[in-house]
Amino acid sequence: MRKVKIITDSCADLSSAQLEKYDIDYVKMSTIKDGKESPALLTWSSAEAHDLYETIRGGKRITTAQVSVEEFNRVFGQYLEEGSDIVYIACSSKQSGSINTGHITAQKLLAHYPGAQISCIDSLNATIGEGMLAIEAAKMAASGNTVDEITSHIMAIRKNVQEFATVHTLEHLKKAGRVSASSAFFGNLMGVKPILVADANGAQAAYKKVKGRQASLQEIVALLKANIVDADKQTIYIAHADCSQEEVAYLAGLVKSEIPCKDISIGYIGPIVGASVGPDTIGVWAFGNPVTFAAGEKG
Repeated sequence: MRKVKIITDSCADLSSAQLEKYDIDYVKMSTIKDGKESPALLTWSSAEAHDLYETIRGGKRITTAQVSVEEFNRVFGQYLEEGSDIVYIACSSKQSGSINTGHITAQKLLAHYPGAQISCIDSLNATIGEGMLAIEAAKMAASGNTVDEITSHIMAIRKNVQEFATVHTLEHLKKAGRVSASSAFFGNLMGVKPILVADANGAQAAYKKVKGRQASLQEIVALLKANIVDADKQTIYIAHADCSQEEVAYLAGLVKSEIPCKDISIGYIGPIVGASVGPDTIGVWAFGNPVTFAAGEKG
């Protein structure tokens, strides 16, 4: 039986330790600052994360680029050469075109590797929500499951990823084209802190608004508590864009006191998602009830 390699991308926001523990590789997107393009690394230090977010705080805009054909050829080709099949857990197609490039590149590569398989899965998520699905896929691969079995399972649970995050402002998301100008306007009213979710279609959406930062932190925990399933068997993930240690500790304390989970994992929102959401964004993620909210739909 062929080994299955799990690959994700720079939007998954897994740490170096998580990538190593679960034997996950990733294809790199790029950040662009002052016309210079650099690979978006998940294996960055806290100092490097702070530098990026300080740059944004200083008013400089950092743009991003999806995974290139050359990068897909390099990473996919490496594992095909080793005799592995591949499952690629991609950032939501609503937030990146990388899934489409990956699929096209995979089909061209497979013509040269008879019998090999590459499955490209639209995770309908980004940041650690995408990373959670990659971890689930990696656990299955380690247990000897096939590409088809892994694909079927991830497709079945991708809408069970519950994300609740809060940002200081929607301005960065508006500039990146991730939310509408009207959403950004209402989110930026004095003292109002928007709550973001990954909706049922994979888009980042402003779900509701709360008055005040502390109230927004309490609200994202309350929303996760209301939507999580089998909390005692789960790791709850916290990811942040260079928030203060005190604020991260406060949120972790809220989670611990409100939701009796197995574990809490804390990490950074990576350079790609971070360039869109901006500094001081923070959120919580876990598996729960199927996501039904879809931005812009009535009902």
